[in-house]
Amino acid sequence: MAFNKIWCTIALGLLLPFSYAHTDFFTSIGHMTDLINTEKDLVVSLKDYIKAEEGKLEQIKKWAEKLDQLTDTATKDPEGFLGHPVNAFKLMKRLNTEWGELESLVLKDMSDGFISNMTIQRQFFPNDEDQTGAAKALLRLQDTYNLDTDTLSRGNLPGVKHKSFLTAEDCFELGKIAYTEADYYHTELWMEQALKQLDEGEVSSADKVYILDYLSYAVYQQGDLGKAMRLTKRLLELDPEHQRANGNMKYFEYIMAKEKEANKSSTDSEDQVEKETEVKKKDYLPERRKYEMLCRGEGLKMTPRRQKRLFCRYYDGNRNPRYILGPVKQEDEWDKPRIVRFLDIISDEEIETVKELAKPRLRRATISNPITGALETAHYRISKSAWLSGYESPVVSRINTRIQDLTGLDVSTAEELQVANYGVGGQYEPHFDFGRKDEPDAFKELGTGNRIATWLFYMSDVSAGGATVFPEVGASVWPKKGTAVFWYNLFPSGEGDYSTRHAACPVLVGNKWVSNKWLHERGQEFRRPCTLSELE
Repeated sequence: MAFNKIWCTIALGLLLPFSYAHTDFFTSIGHMTDLINTEKDLVVSLKDYIKAEEGKLEQIKKWAEKLDQLTDTATKDPEGFLGHPVNAFKLMKRLNTEWGELESLVLKDMSDGFISNMTIQRQFFPNDEDQTGAAKALLRLQDTYNLDTDTLSRGNLPGVKHKSFLTAEDCFELGKIAYTEADYYHTELWMEQALKQLDEGEVSSADKVYILDYLSYAVYQQGDLGKAMRLTKRLLELDPEHQRANGNMKYFEYIMAKEKEANKSSTDSEDQVEKETEVKKKDYLPERRKYEMLCRGEGLKMTPRRQKRLFCRYYDGNRNPRYILGPVKQEDEWDKPRIVRFLDIISDEEIETVKELAKPRLRRATISNPITGALETAHYRISKSAWLSGYESPVVSRINTRIQDLTGLDVSTAEELQVANYGVGGQYEPHFDFGRKDEPDAFKELGTGNRIATWLFYMSDVSAGGATVFPEVGASVWPKKGTAVFWYNLFPSGEGDYSTRHAACPVLVGNKWVSNKWLHERGQEFRRPCTLSELE
């Protein structure tokens, strides 16, 4: 056991340098991978504890078997047995010494190594915020990609390598989290899924009474009184003394009677119920519908005439000396705004270096409050990011030079390279990269003007989801490892191009790493001269 304790201490010492105090684990798959190692270490520690307990029980079992035989013999002829002086001595010794040693063995706590390991590692565990964040991510993916609860529960997602499923208890927990957010639409969906799995015979600790209690109330809150009554009746069949259900039933009957008195037609009622049950969530704006459609690949299709204007080419950065003999591959993704993609523009080795530099610094991504200007987290940006300077690594410096050579823009006034890793259902809802006129202080502290352009590296492939979409124009750009996309946020006049409003779709399956460079106006006066027209 001493060896086990030493082993646990060594394993813990190796693990701690790579662990992080709690920092919104659910917002970065990269940081969540450390939790896998933590859990693996705990499993090894637990198995060591089990072995120690089994060894202890084996010793006790052998002792019991030996004494069982001995006492069987002794009790048949006690005087004759004790007539032998050795037996008399050994009886005294056993009762005075050996049974005391056995007592100490039985009382010995073999869990010390495991418990100490668990106690130390607990400070690196996710908390309630992480569990809630991960649950909300599943609900977000369900809405964005039009997934029904059964599909999600059974883990039937595109591109998955390690299939997993949700138990009835898992579904119940998702429903409860939706309920605490007053999201009765998702409460109903997930409570019904939990109930369905129990009805199909799944063995679970989830209780149908509790599920029906939540479900009936969620349905009532959405205006379906008839269904709420049916569910409450089912609950009372399981638990006739349920106090809240009995009270709800009386209230539902009272409301139903009032409706009948008001002669509310059944047709109008059915229409109202159908209309209300179709409501998915609050603030379901037209832009959001376009955004979600684009994320699913259901966006607007270019006309053949427009498509003919999109080309692929070998690009030398306008005769840049570094690329004359070795031009890069470039293709048009969209015409207005013009979005171009560079292929094979960052190597796997460079990607790994950037990720290794960034990972220890990843922090929850923030947005700038348009009123106060303060940086704060937001529910619509689920990722972690880190900033890398060119002087820190020759790889980052080389990447910055590459961006300058291929865009023709001065990177000395650009922001540092931002590296981002998206979490469970990671996303960044529609936003502008540039500061609008109603944000006069945007980037003021940088003293380099507005963000003239955006360069975005894709540093991983994504199995499903994770597109960069432009809802205003209907463009979808899909992640492809080793490529980069580039677009101008401002017209040459300095006016913002509102068609560049874009979003990062939720990652459905996979791990999304990107890095981006925001280039600013200062230093571009002769590289991209201002025009006389405001929108040119």
